[in-house]
Amino acid sequence: MTERQKGGRAAKAEARREAILDATMAEIAERGYRSTTIAAVAERVGLTQPGVLHYFPSKEHLLIGVLEARDQWDTAALLANTTDVRLSHLEQVVEFNAERPGMVQTFTALAAESATGQHPAREFFTERYASLRAGMAVLLRMEFGDQLPGGLTPEQAAPLLIAVIDGVQIQWLLAPDEVDMPAAFRNFVTLLTGSDRPEPVNSRGAQRESP
Repeated sequence: MTERQKGGRAAKAEARREAILDATMAEIAERGYRSTTIAAVAERVGLTQPGVLHYFPSKEHLLIGVLEARDQWDTAALLANTTDVRLSHLEQVVEFNAERPGMVQTFTALAAESATGQHPAREFFTERYASLRAGMAVLLRMEFGDQLPGGLTPEQAAPLLIAVIDGVQIQWLLAPDEVDMPAAFRNFVTLLTGSDRPEPVNSRGAQRESP
């Protein structure tokens, strides 16, 4: 086989892999994480189930592939590819995620499952959170310098910022009519930064009146 033929086969395999991931994202958006099946993905992309499993050996591996693709435009990519990231950029990511409940559900469910045993997603999430902590510390240092208004260092505050984002996502998934995820994150930013931000908003996005 010539190098050109090898390159063509590799490109075709990559295109097929991307098509499978796109089909999985569409299934998740329509049916949710739990109801997405290999069979449904295979039918949507025009393959047999063994054909899908050739690229992704299990549903868990397929969902990890989706999460890796998600990270290309989510917080991890923002922190990795932007030299001057601010809290306002994170607000935009939270707003973007609020339009994609299926993807947020997948991320949240797999993150929780990965904390137990030898889950196939454990390495992905371990590395992701380590990278996020480092990236958030850089972001907070750009925003505040070496110390936040409350006295914490960026390294001390970084895991707390990540915990707020993930925790608000869970509350939003459980009660979307009661928890406005973007507004809740903006409220936390107001709490974090003190009086330099606009007036905080309530859980459904309305401006709160001062007492």
